[in-house]
Amino acid sequence: MELVREFIVNYWKAGFEILLLAAVIYYFLLLFRGTRGAAVLTGFIIVLLVITGLTQFFQLDVINWILSRFIALLAIAVLVIFQPELRRGLAQLGSQNPFASSRLRVELADVLSETAKALAQKRCGALMAVEREIGFRGVAETGVAVDAKATPELLTTIFFENTPLHDGGVILRGDRITAAACVFPLTQRQGLNPSLGMRHRAAIGLSEETDAVLVVVSEETGDISVAIGGELRRGLDPDAFREYLSKTLAPPARRGFGVTDAMRRFLSGLFLRGPRGEPTETFSTGTTELPAEDKTNPEERGEGQS
Repeated sequence: MELVREFIVNYWKAGFEILLLAAVIYYFLLLFRGTRGAAVLTGFIIVLLVITGLTQFFQLDVINWILSRFIALLAIAVLVIFQPELRRGLAQLGSQNPFASSRLRVELADVLSETAKALAQKRCGALMAVEREIGFRGVAETGVAVDAKATPELLTTIFFENTPLHDGGVILRGDRITAAACVFPLTQRQGLNPSLGMRHRAAIGLSEETDAVLVVVSEETGDISVAIGGELRRGLDPDAFREYLSKTLAPPARRGFGVTDAMRRFLSGLFLRGPRGEPTETFSTGTTELPAEDKTNPEERGEGQS
């Protein structure tokens, strides 16, 4: 018993450091799971291990010296190469844990499905972003503040051709429209389908930076598309769109430490307050990524900038 106590006294700090490093590495790997950066990170680690192994085995002193100096710049290289994944992970870490009733989620799904169906029939282009855990106030400030309850009639009116607010994106928070005619960031990804117009590229761009659900109605074909997690699913019929939206707006099973969640709720209460001090209500949604469907529907390149 004395040996055990002496061992704990002498080595508890080393054990704590090992556990802390293991937790940091585990969370770091979680940031890349299911993302495009996962393959890049895997290849990066394989190349580094192979080169290090070869230099140690063949005693390549010059290359080993270069690698030892390169390791010092590894942190900067990681920040540059994996900047999108790191930014998204930090945003998820600091995002609040929203509480929204299932009734409101169902109502929002109904409103969006009815709006998309009506606009698709009239061939009116539309771009709608449902804010989830990661807010994007800066994007909302590029448009016109609305602060009105979301209804199919109001959304259809906003996107009707030649109206002042139709050329841009609408942001929904909870069951309310917060802003219209917003400018969304375009995706910088290469190799996209040439038929994708500006609305679709803006939807992909915002979904790459946040966890929002982007709904796009094509002005040229009337197709309904959904972008989430940087991936675009095209050609949804109204029933399939309504079913998918209901599943997406379902609350996820959150992972996290109790201390992290408590700190998140405290800071969210400080920074995410409404104009009169009420907490802003957002929808808790899952983060399932959908594979992009390769449909070749022609899309007008000059669709309204979102």
